[in-house]
Amino acid sequence: MRLILEWLACCALLNGVHAQTGGSFVQAGSTLVSAMMMFLGNGEKVYILDKSEGNAAQVNGHPAWGAVWDINTRQATVMDVVTNTFCASGMHLPNGSWATFGGNDAVGIGGASPSGNYDSVYGDYDGRKAIRILNPCTDTDDFSSSQCQWFDNPAVLSMQENRWYAAAEALADGTIVLIGGFTSGGYVNRNYPNTDPTYEGGGAQPTYEFYPSRGTATLMQFMTTTSGLNSYAHTYLMPSGKMLVQANLSTILWDYTQNIEYPLPDMPNGVARVYPASGAVTMLPLVPSNNYTATVLFCGGSDMPADYYGNYSWPFYNTWTYPASSDCQRLTAEPPDGSSPVYDQDDNLLQGRTMGQFITLPDGTLLLVNGGSNGTAGYANQTLYVPSLDQMPYYQSLASGPVGTPAIYNPNAPKGSRWSTAGLSTSSIARLYHSSAILLPDASVLIAGSNPNIDVTLNSPYPTTYTAEIFYPPYFSSSVRPQVSGVPNTLAYGGNYFDLTVSSSSYTGVTANQAAANTTVVLSRSGFSTHAMNMGQRHLQLNNTYTVNNDGSYVLHVSQVPPNPNLLTPGPVLLFVVVNGIPSNGTMVIVGTGQVETQPTSAASPLPPSVTATALPSSSSSGKTGGAVGLNADPTLISFLFGVAVMILGAC
Repeated sequence: MRLILEWLACCALLNGVHAQTGGSFVQAGSTLVSAMMMFLGNGEKVYILDKSEGNAAQVNGHPAWGAVWDINTRQATVMDVVTNTFCASGMHLPNGSWATFGGNDAVGIGGASPSGNYDSVYGDYDGRKAIRILNPCTDTDDFSSSQCQWFDNPAVLSMQENRWYAAAEALADGTIVLIGGFTSGGYVNRNYPNTDPTYEGGGAQPTYEFYPSRGTATLMQFMTTTSGLNSYAHTYLMPSGKMLVQANLSTILWDYTQNIEYPLPDMPNGVARVYPASGAVTMLPLVPSNNYTATVLFCGGSDMPADYYGNYSWPFYNTWTYPASSDCQRLTAEPPDGSSPVYDQDDNLLQGRTMGQFITLPDGTLLLVNGGSNGTAGYANQTLYVPSLDQMPYYQSLASGPVGTPAIYNPNAPKGSRWSTAGLSTSSIARLYHSSAILLPDASVLIAGSNPNIDVTLNSPYPTTYTAEIFYPPYFSSSVRPQVSGVPNTLAYGGNYFDLTVSSSSYTGVTANQAAANTTVVLSRSGFSTHAMNMGQRHLQLNNTYTVNNDGSYVLHVSQVPPNPNLLTPGPVLLFVVVNGIPSNGTMVIVGTGQVETQPTSAASPLPPSVTATALPSSSSSGKTGGAVGLNADPTLISFLFGVAVMILGAC
């Protein structure tokens, strides 16, 4: 029997099955293009975008800057993208498709600009107005079909204005609002001195527009107020339908239907969070226990004086020597008691971090990964004080001190105890400017990218990086994962509840009654990952009750999404069942009708009361802590394992 198990273990390793140790990193193959942008397309595929640059991977006769990474095989395949996706924004669509918006003009070797809108060496077109659409495909689809490829043709589909580093936020009807950005490349979008804060002589983009279009692009006063530090503004749709917008040190609630701005308090302590300060920012989990109150957490970034950011060309300071901030702030922009919103000082980071990125885990904690301890995002060939590239200590990088140890934030822990690095390994791969991270369906986290260089550079202190990693959060230390059946394909805004069945093998060490009482159902959208942000990331817990069966299984009675699409806009999400803090595999479902339209809502049906079991199986079959298979195991089991061993060894 022992020999069978050893054979199985050996062949599993030969076939690339990796141990899943909680708190650990595992390398996960090459992404072929550096993962500046990344999103989960479905349960099988992750889509990756890079800027136009000299990657060795080729597609249709030019360097590739698009790829699809297979979750099961951990192998990437190049995809053709026509326009320059450099620093685009992106968002989900209601039917599960994805869109990216804008980018930079066409570039050639070393970032050189061609005379027109096309570079013949890299084969890229101007992407500043581009709208690119992708319908994610599965292994059963024909990947050669145009249905599975990027649609990228600005002559057919484009924005009204050039947008580079624009913000994107999905709205309740599935429309996407696009805010601000640059009109073309630069470090920060301001001149020095800043005599034209609205337009910067044509370099700044102070307007907003919608996709699908709602008319002419409109001037937004907030872009003038925050001039110079408003790229990739932080945007969060609030329960009321207004939008929290934060950039530079300013904060507003914005009525995008009327273009009315309601000022909120400034960011405390002079800490900027938008690019290139690039703090870690996310909305905390939306949960029934506080009636889905929306609170946003801001951590890290930089308190550099404004003049240090310089201008479009380069910073006016040696940024890599400036320590990143460890400050954290919470903001509830719409307090449920009607009081005036205020920033709430939270626990500091365990170390300062710029370009840190939050991933909301299914258990409701926040994973912080990537970033550096000094400096800012961006790159340059010089600063005000270092006049040439050969004198730059980290080549073109404006940050230093990669932070390889993740941290976990528990939003429900008492103040003073919310951060922890206990049991977490440290990655040896620097993840600085142009890194990305997303949640995968098995509740692990894919981390990729890092490229603080104008073009592909493999011999710099922080090189262009193609190696992906998977981080396994602490809950992977459990030997048992919940097994769930009955997950629907779609969810509505209100209406009749649905049932999920959790098997008796989904928990260990507790009774079925205890497991059911400590089970939650959550919807997780990891969003569009770029520049230390996950645009559209949300985590929403659904209401549920339960009925425990005498065989140790139990049925969850689960409410639909609350009848307010502002809480979770229509489109794809992963549904997880979390038992005692251990998540199941996530199943992708579509919230809403799948169309860009006013989403129908209805009152939530009452849930039945929870029912516990009075006669549960003995501990040998329910709540059992697993044991080893010994030589006296059931002969049927031995025969089965022999059969499995033969099949796997044959594959070896």
